[in-house]
Amino acid sequence: MFIGADFGSKRAGTTAIAYHEDGAIQVLQSVKGEDADKFIRNYVVALNAEHLFLDAPLSLPKGLLSDSDEVFYREADRILQAMSPMFLGGLTSRAILLKKLLAKQGRKVYEIYPKALVKELSIEEHYKKDLEAFQEALQEFCPPLPEIRNWHQVDACLAWLSGFRFTQGEASSYGEESEGIIYV
Repeated sequence: MFIGADFGSKRAGTTAIAYHEDGAIQVLQSVKGEDADKFIRNYVVALNAEHLFLDAPLSLPKGLLSDSDEVFYREADRILQAMSPMFLGGLTSRAILLKKLLAKQGRKVYEIYPKALVKELSIEEHYKKDLEAFQEALQEFCPPLPEIRNWHQVDACLAWLSGFRFTQGEASSYGEESEGIIYV
């Protein structure tokens, strides 16, 4: 069992998870005012998920930990034109801590990037523009989807799909192992 998650602000109610159960994708979203990190941890445990595929940076640029001059972007960020973990600051810190806490339970957390998956699958036409049309396009690649209410839930489904591709040996990987890999 694995979970895909769109990682949002801690108490904004914008964190969503997706997982496969009863032949379909199930989607849940955190509640505004409640701890999103705890929401994810609780569902990882409740669903006995061995893997979490998270839309959030899980490492820092190598220049922060070595003699390299690169202190803003990781190699994977450059290749995929993703945001810098440094720009995302507190979200990056929370994601790294979540990975550490889940690792203590024997669970693995992998970084994914929904926008790159959308591009790789050539379904970017409606992404972040038309929710209903994008859900129809995404449905071609997933088990049956529930009614998706917002883009956070879409990104959770894309995180799940990246996880599925990873478990099937079909995911693309970007970056350097020593610095951090993003799976698509």
